This record gives sequence, C-alpha cells and structure tokens, in this order.
Amino acid sequence: MARVVKIHRAYPQPRLVAKVVATLRSGGLIAYPTDSIFALGCHLGDKVAMDKMRKIRQLDKHHNFTLVCSHLSEISLYARADNWAYRILKSFTPGPYTFILPATREVPKRLLNKRRRTIGLRVPDHAVVKAMLESLGEPIMSSTLLLPGEDLPLADAAAIQDRIGDGIDLIVDAGTVGIEPTTVIDLSKGDIEIIRDGLGDTSSLVS
Repeated sequence: MARVVKIHRAYPQPRLVAKVVATLRSGGLIAYPTDSIFALGCHLGDKVAMDKMRKIRQLDKHHNFTLVCSHLSEISLYARADNWAYRILKSFTPGPYTFILPATREVPKRLLNKRRRTIGLRVPDHAVVKAMLESLGEPIMSSTLLLPGEDLPLADAAAIQDRIGDGIDLIVDAGTVGIEPTTVIDLSKGDIEIIRDGLGDTSSLVS
C-alpha cells in the first residue's frame, strides 16, 4: 500500500520533499498534486514505473507522456520550439498548460508518441511540485491521474489511496486539488491546435 507524505502546500518541508524525491530516484511511482489536478509521476525513462502507469490508466503505446519541468529553460533540452512557439511557451508558463512539441534526442524513445515523435511538456505553478523538481534536478515523467472510464479525476489523497493505493508507492498529500485538467496545446505541426480545453485560458490564442 502506498505511503502518504503530507507536505505543506505553500511552504514545502525540505525533509519531506527529500522523501518523495528518494522514492522517484529508486524507481517508485507517485501520485502528486499540481496546479490543476493530481498526476502520476516517476523518474525520467523508468520502464517499470512507466509500465505501472500505463496499467493504471490503461494507456496505449501512442499516448503522449508529459515531462513536468521546473523552468522554461529545461524545455529546450527535450523539445524543439521555433521562435513563435517559444513566445507562446514564455507567455503561458508557469501555469495549467501542457504543450505538445517535437522531441529532441534527449527524450527516451519509450516516452515518445511513436507515430509523431512528440512529447508533452509543462511547467506547473505549484510550490510543492517546484520544490520536488528543484531537489530532483530533472523533469518528472507524468500523466494525468484520470482513471479509465471516469469523467472526474481523484481530488484528494484519501480517494487515491482507496482506489489505487496498492498500485503506486507514494502519495503526496498537500490538500485537495481541483477537478479540471490542464489545457493541452499542440505546437508540433507549425500552428496552434487546442487538443483539450482545460483549466488554462486560451482566448488570447484563438481570438
């Protein structure tokens, strides 16, 4: 059964953040809050943890995983963004947006959308996630925690423990989160395509 680590939402305790990061580094799969909804996360490219994530969410091989990054500067290491796309990234990060971009060779092949060689990237605005990423020193490989066949995500640690606690290793409890996922914006084809309307406002992009 997953361990639950309670971390202060606004002032994350370093010793507790270190426990979460240690779990990631040891190959564990975690559930953690973001500025939109809960996500599943693991160490970059960890196959065993990724397989667990696929099983929980029943994902196919073409699913775009997301690299959750601490800063916009990290994105350039894992994705290619032309000047117009970079300006959009700069305007909308940090925040509740996931961007789909062409992947660089730094991204492990198993993370890619095999048809298009793209990767999802996002920079959340959440103090706990920022502290985790700073301590880890690299992105967290993630996927939205929305269970198969359900319209609403799990919004608190108790519900996650009850539903999938036996399939993950650790739950970060920083209080309840919302139930609206990120807005997903595809910038990989040379234009702007809104894949999913979520929490992030896109009116300035489509007006």
